[in-house]
Amino acid sequence: MTVYNIYIFNCDGQCIYYWQWERSGDSNVSQVEEFKLMYGMIFSIKSLINRLSPIDVDNQFGSFATNKNRLHFYETQSKLKFILNTDLQADTGKVHEILKEIYTGYYVQYVVKNPFCDIKGVSIESSLFTKKLNCFISSLSIA
Repeated sequence: MTVYNIYIFNCDGQCIYYWQWERSGDSNVSQVEEFKLMYGMIFSIKSLINRLSPIDVDNQFGSFATNKNRLHFYETQSKLKFILNTDLQADTGKVHEILKEIYTGYYVQYVVKNPFCDIKGVSIESSLFTKKLNCFISSLSIA
């Protein structure tokens, strides 16, 4: 499996973390515009799912695929949104567990519990979080 990038959005829709491992080609839009487009797409898909659902629950989608990649989504109780883009071979169930692990084992451990990290800030400025996340992602073999 190839992991392309990760986005973490706070409850206000601001991208507080972005990291890119693999990306073919450059985007035509600025990074800020890309973050807005990604958040808008997630917001729209969640809204569509909730409106079309036959039962009255807060449905959450886990992933969707294009012809070239798959987007995996995990939302925490505090409305943090974790988005991981992979190739099409990634097992969605395993990646969902990986997103939970990124939240509990890395975000909580190296950002929330870090007294030097401002979790109410605009972005995550923790080199330890980035280092540990990179090690974790590079150790994965999901197929």
